[in-house]
Amino acid sequence: MTRSVSSETPGQDPESDRQVRLELLSEPELGRTLDRLASQVLESASDSRSLLLLGIPTRGVALARVLAGRLKGLSGHPIEHGSIDPTFHRDDLERIGTRLAEATQLPASVDGRHVVLVDDVIFTGRTVRAALEALHTWGRPTRVQLVAMVDRGHRELPIQPDFCGRVVPTTRQETIELCLRSIDGEEGVYLLRS
Repeated sequence: MTRSVSSETPGQDPESDRQVRLELLSEPELGRTLDRLASQVLESASDSRSLLLLGIPTRGVALARVLAGRLKGLSGHPIEHGSIDPTFHRDDLERIGTRLAEATQLPASVDGRHVVLVDDVIFTGRTVRAALEALHTWGRPTRVQLVAMVDRGHRELPIQPDFCGRVVPTTRQETIELCLRSIDGEEGVYLLRS
């Protein structure tokens, strides 16, 4: 089901600042997608205790936490999770600008682990490339896989998610927004158009 919501900034020309928000995944659909992704990750692991989920800031961190909770329910034991910030490993900082880097949070060594990088949206592939580079500064995992909630296309590097919630072809002017209750007070995936 796709719903649209328009919003405008007060005091501005309503026609020039109108933004359309299309619902791609409702809360129940997002829940089912998260369950499917958790099942796929668990099925890919030869030993679920070797799994280490690392979220890529910003939304990937919260998504990794949610997936770890669902994996705990499926596996019967806690799944370690943390975050890895690729900011200083990017090759396109002059194009995208910098943001305040977040501290990398590793609950355990990555050596010999089955690491699953978690990102909300995969776009050009440059963030994931930088995350892989950052990961290898911390150690040598046995295996690295990638979960992305949305693949919006426009890849500049040959990087593909191993597990993907939804493929949504977009224009470069459109953006994807993942909302999680713990952060936004609502859940769903939305396409934003100006």
